[in-house]
Amino acid sequence: MAATSQGKSWSTRARGGNFDGKFEALDLAELTKKQPWWRKLFGQESGPSAEKYSVATQLLIGGVTGWCTGFIFQKVGKLAATAVGGGFFILQLANHTGYIKVDWQRVEKDMKKAKEQLKIRKNNQIPTEVKSKAEEVVSFVKKNVLVTGGFFGGFLLGMAS
Repeated sequence: MAATSQGKSWSTRARGGNFDGKFEALDLAELTKKQPWWRKLFGQESGPSAEKYSVATQLLIGGVTGWCTGFIFQKVGKLAATAVGGGFFILQLANHTGYIKVDWQRVEKDMKKAKEQLKIRKNNQIPTEVKSKAEEVVSFVKKNVLVTGGFFGGFLLGMAS
């Protein structure tokens, strides 16, 4: 608690002014709309890490987080591949033994329809929301090259381990 003297706090006396009780209103909704996503997530002091940490620290932070992400990605990827492959194997086994019957003409018709849908979507423009998020990511990567490089290297090592 600040020491007080004659109704003024120590910090008010140090500034040499009187406290008149008037405050300025701050519209937080408007302020957060103008901020990048990483500032919303990490707060105001989360500018480029190059301003705060040494090169070794940035590479270490990026490398460790990249390795952890790569390791988890590898394990989850193996699990997903096993589940999809196993499910496909069981379906083929059930088809071969006669438990299920696949209408291959219908499958072929559906595949042609899906190909047409992909061709239509390929010709459309990228939504502006996706473009703006991509620009934010590129800006973040440019401002934090060392952390990003460390993350990428660590990610590859995590995938290999």
